[in-house]
Amino acid sequence: MEQTTLHIQNLKCGGCAHTITTRLTDLDGISEVTVDNDKDAVSFDYYSEDELNKAIALLSSLGYPIEGQANPLTKKAKSFVSCAVGRMKS
Repeated sequence: MEQTTLHIQNLKCGGCAHTITTRLTDLDGISEVTVDNDKDAVSFDYYSEDELNKAIALLSSLGYPIEGQANPLTKKAKSFVSCAVGRMKS
């Protein structure tokens, strides 16, 4: 098992953190998810590069691309939706 910390874009609040934690935990092979709002980072354990790549793709699709990835207006808008959903469910 490997552990990684990814610095992500568009992280705003606890609602965002809740959405990210919930959705990443739902992926097979991903565990121990923690989100650090102060550092714009998410950390988790994974078993293979394939699972890591799936987590990165999921973060991007939720509106939280990793640092260095494109962050167009559409991604920013998705992050606001993910944030709102996270606030309602937390």
